[in-house]
Amino acid sequence: MRLSHLTLQDYRSYAEAQIEFAPGPNVLLGFNGVGKTNVVEAVGYLSTLSSHRVSQDAPLVRHGTDQAIIRAQAHRGSREALLEVEINPGRANRARINRGSAVRASEVLGVLRTVLFAPEDLELIKGSPGVRRRLLDDLAVQLRPALGSVRLDYEKVLKQRNALLKSIRNEGFTATHESTLDVWDHQLADAGSRVLHARLEVLEALRPHAAEAYQQLSGSVRTATMGYLSSLDGRGEDSAGGPPDGEVVAQSVPPREQLTERMLTGLQGARKQERERGMTLVGPHRDDVHLSLDEVPVKGYASHGETWSFALAVRLAGYRVMVDDDPSDGGRPVLILDDVFAELDARRRRRLADLASEAEQLLVTAAVDDDVPEPLLDHAFRVESADQISQITQMSAVEDQQ
Repeated sequence: MRLSHLTLQDYRSYAEAQIEFAPGPNVLLGFNGVGKTNVVEAVGYLSTLSSHRVSQDAPLVRHGTDQAIIRAQAHRGSREALLEVEINPGRANRARINRGSAVRASEVLGVLRTVLFAPEDLELIKGSPGVRRRLLDDLAVQLRPALGSVRLDYEKVLKQRNALLKSIRNEGFTATHESTLDVWDHQLADAGSRVLHARLEVLEALRPHAAEAYQQLSGSVRTATMGYLSSLDGRGEDSAGGPPDGEVVAQSVPPREQLTERMLTGLQGARKQERERGMTLVGPHRDDVHLSLDEVPVKGYASHGETWSFALAVRLAGYRVMVDDDPSDGGRPVLILDDVFAELDARRRRRLADLASEAEQLLVTAAVDDDVPEPLLDHAFRVESADQISQITQMSAVEDQQ
């Protein structure tokens, strides 16, 4: 899978920009702040309909305009598709495929698959449980786009149920509240079990690949492990950092129907506490992922190099899960490494370059040429301008003029 052409209109710093990508490595070089990351962020957005840098769409639209457009020619084996997404903050985003009629933006999910690693991904280790939950959810949606609507359903029901619980806390509990809560419980358990089942399946697929990628990147014999901490087991966000004595929970994937029943039971058991606190305390929105090296939590214990290697290993594991899911010709996702090499020592840079070389297309950003291993520089670009409109010129052309 690869892109041959990318056009940006009123996206971030770009009034308009066009870039031709080649198969294999493509490196964007330039000082910090000139717009390199904006380019790869746009590619990631076209794939996932979300940014790895911000949670809202408004910052993606160039100041003074009300709409941004990302357009790209995507190739998957012998098939081609022209993808276009209109970003409309405050209104519904729209998409077009092969210049057809405008459709919901979600219609493009699954057409282009990407895996993106950026410095922000250190939050997978250091950040809140929500960052790790999103890791599993985003990968699940890339593998099965229909899960995107399941996530939205869960969030809508959760919002309604929390509003009811807040009303109960403020105004008192009545028999009418009891029956209404029962209805919301069943809807929440149905959507929540689907979200949870998808996460556990993704985690099972990630686990062996993450362990292998960590050892390949670090050269260490330590074992990287990932375990799911579920509020159904009394863990999750309230579990004080992880399972006791290195225990990793939820190693297998129960049937979805079993998860539904367990969630209903958990909601019933927590009802009194939920009424007192005015919030839903059971469900996938309260869960976490436990990351460890040889049963020692990574968060708070790992070195800087180990932390980077673990976060990278998790993203590379996601890449390999996608390859396993679609081993067909052209099925490998586009791999994006945003400002990564500067944070790695020479050994890890070489190891990462070797691992990344298996991608059909690789997009890399870097501020310093020497940070990027030489084999990746065959097709490189200079992002030269720090003005509002950044000029992107093929690197070889720039050097010929010097």
